Amino acid sequence: MSLLRMLCSRRIFTADKLSLVCRYSSQNPFNLSDTAVQVYLKNIMFEHESLNLKMKRTSEETRRLFEIKPIVNVLEQRITLYDNIEMLKELNKKHSNDKDDEMKEMIKEEAELYLKRMKEVDDELQSILLEPQLTDGGVLLEVSAGAGGQEAMLFARELFDMYESYAKYKDWEVCIVSLEKSDIGGVRKASMFIDGVGVPELMKMEAGVHRVQRIPATEKGGRIHTSTVSVAVLPKPTDIEANIPDRDLVIETKRASGAGGQHVNTTDSAVRITHTPTGIVVECQEGRSQIKNKEIAMQKLRTVLLDKQLEEQTSKINSERKSQVGSSNRNEKIRTYNYPQDRVTEHREGGGSVHNLQGFMSGDAQLEQMQDNLLRAQKRQEFLEEISRVAKNINVKSVDKN
Repeated sequence: MSLLRMLCSRRIFTADKLSLVCRYSSQNPFNLSDTAVQVYLKNIMFEHESLNLKMKRTSEETRRLFEIKPIVNVLEQRITLYDNIEMLKELNKKHSNDKDDEMKEMIKEEAELYLKRMKEVDDELQSILLEPQLTDGGVLLEVSAGAGGQEAMLFARELFDMYESYAKYKDWEVCIVSLEKSDIGGVRKASMFIDGVGVPELMKMEAGVHRVQRIPATEKGGRIHTSTVSVAVLPKPTDIEANIPDRDLVIETKRASGAGGQHVNTTDSAVRITHTPTGIVVECQEGRSQIKNKEIAMQKLRTVLLDKQLEEQTSKINSERKSQVGSSNRNEKIRTYNYPQDRVTEHREGGGSVHNLQGFMSGDAQLEQMQDNLLRAQKRQEFLEEISRVAKNINVKSVDKN
């Protein structure tokens, strides 16, 4: 292929330098030459310029500027590469009739370097567009035994322990809020606060119904039993703006129940708070300090109230919480733990299977990898939906013009 044809076949930008070309591949799920993608990227550049020129920005605008800056940086690299390639094209025209083979070879080699770099930039842009954004924050994670009786409660405890171990593996902060234990060591319901970088995004992947298939620990040589455990992930307010009036609260103290030693059983350390306007009741008895338990219970109450408010809001816009948090959709089983086959199967897009169930339950790298895969698949889907929305708007504008 001649140098000129080679360059023309890789046209990168039009006159406005924002019309991109990229390859289709299994790793790159969308085409950068698509009109909707080009409009999307143009809008990002315009948005970046507008935000960058602002003398004063809100915290949300600053966050957005930080989020889109890597995309703009890569697009600017493409513009520079395009300019260099155009210069080579002009230089090639000047020497098209010359017999200076050395000059032609130099032009060709330099063009190949630019095209190689263009491929790297293409890959980098694809990666940035699909890279999940992790934030520093917290959630309230609740594990509840579902169908399956005592076996479900035993697995609920194992799942709860897995998340606690995983939080420690990720160097996140953990605070156990409640543990409603069963008679044989399981839990009916348990909850914990988790705080750290990536917690809101990664732990959201755990919300839904978890199914376990195994021979019950309470039976000898029995048949395989199926149980379910529900996991809810509620957004934890970092700074609750709507303070709860004292008149709306009924605060009770009592002696903690269950294991914990003589001190726990003989002091009124457990705290029960009732929010009278909604009837919501929260309890905390895990700590030995009544003051600490009250703080944790109040934080849990704020979290539950915030989640209730979010649920009411999102129900008006197709109930976003049902699709993202999952705690309101108990029928959707997101993951199956098959002990006889030593396999964990994630049913959502991007999850796959892990053939090391015990290793997975230890709560470390295998769970981390599954969450990362799920988050990337979700990011990809969100991007494609955004591009579809842009494409729809383009078509609507075209119809309006006609």
